[in-house]
Amino acid sequence: MRVLLRDDVAGVGRRGDIVKVAGGFARNFLLPEGRAILASPGVEGQAGQMRKGRDLREAKDRGAAESQATILAGAVIPLSARAGGGGRLFGSVGPADVVEAIRATKGVEIDRKHVLLADHIKEVGSYDITVELFPGVATVVTLEVTAAS
Repeated sequence: MRVLLRDDVAGVGRRGDIVKVAGGFARNFLLPEGRAILASPGVEGQAGQMRKGRDLREAKDRGAAESQATILAGAVIPLSARAGGGGRLFGSVGPADVVEAIRATKGVEIDRKHVLLADHIKEVGSYDITVELFPGVATVVTLEVTAAS
């Protein structure tokens, strides 16, 4: 069944794409949820407009992400956390804590999903953290975790 996607659907396509999907998937999920409409011959023009709007929005978002990346590039972000003897933290520092430290230090609002941490930080020290602001737009910040007094 051919449908025009009204939203981005993971593993299927992006907004404005005309894709072929299984009939049951379209009838039971895409159409009732309002995420797609049936692709008839008159829908081609609407699909083009949706793709054009999507491309404009992505260009704007990419520009905003690049400006944020220039602000954050090479930044040293201090973060104070409670720690015991030997530099071991009580608890850990996660993406939400990193986002809050970046907002407090640089005034840049980012989503915690953009902070790429392999694992939570559990010791005092200096850590290089990758922040992916947009697909293809990433920067590295240095997080200085110190023991709170």
